[in-house]
Amino acid sequence: MNKFINVVLLFVLFPTMLLTVFVGFDLPLNFLKTTGQFLPYKFEVFLGIGIFILILLLRRTVRRWMGIKIVTKTKKFKWNAAVSSARKKRVVTYLSLEAVIMLFLGTALYTVTNDAWAPAAAFLFGTIDSLLFIIIGLSKNAFRVGISSKALIVADREVTLLYFTGLRKVSTHQQTVYFDYIKDLQLSFPIDCVQEENQVEFFEILEAQFDPERVYFTKKK
Repeated sequence: MNKFINVVLLFVLFPTMLLTVFVGFDLPLNFLKTTGQFLPYKFEVFLGIGIFILILLLRRTVRRWMGIKIVTKTKKFKWNAAVSSARKKRVVTYLSLEAVIMLFLGTALYTVTNDAWAPAAAFLFGTIDSLLFIIIGLSKNAFRVGISSKALIVADREVTLLYFTGLRKVSTHQQTVYFDYIKDLQLSFPIDCVQEENQVEFFEILEAQFDPERVYFTKKK
């Protein structure tokens, strides 16, 4: 989800920047017989772009916050622990980079032309949300991994939810755990999410959730 949203945001960003430059520097648009400042419906276009960016960011932030809300209810899980220290550092690094980039983009768009206030405000929302997510996630120890009888969930910068229904095989290769389902569906998550000293217990609890007659389980070596 996070990668998909970043790709879409990048795809939207290029025409947004182009439009901002044309409007901000009042460049001629010969095919429309006008200039950037007099471009018809520029308010509506910028507003539409801003709303679209905001919706994308809201989808991501709702999933993130719901993920940590679920996984912090530790009593509902058969096994639950905070992600590893290395994973936390990586999460904080990526979230901080996201916040800085979005702050830069929002500031740049609004600096070139205040007509771009809507996409600038959307990026500002994303910046504040990422920073709050870091602060609350660390202070509440909310970046966690949990195993229930029905699914495994990893909730930090991204939310990985792996249901056990339809599962046929669980295997580990290098630093990744693969879940193979019926109809050739394969999902995965990085094992370094789990603190190294907790990995033996993690795999024991995980294996205990499966029927050995239906799910082939390869333990981490």
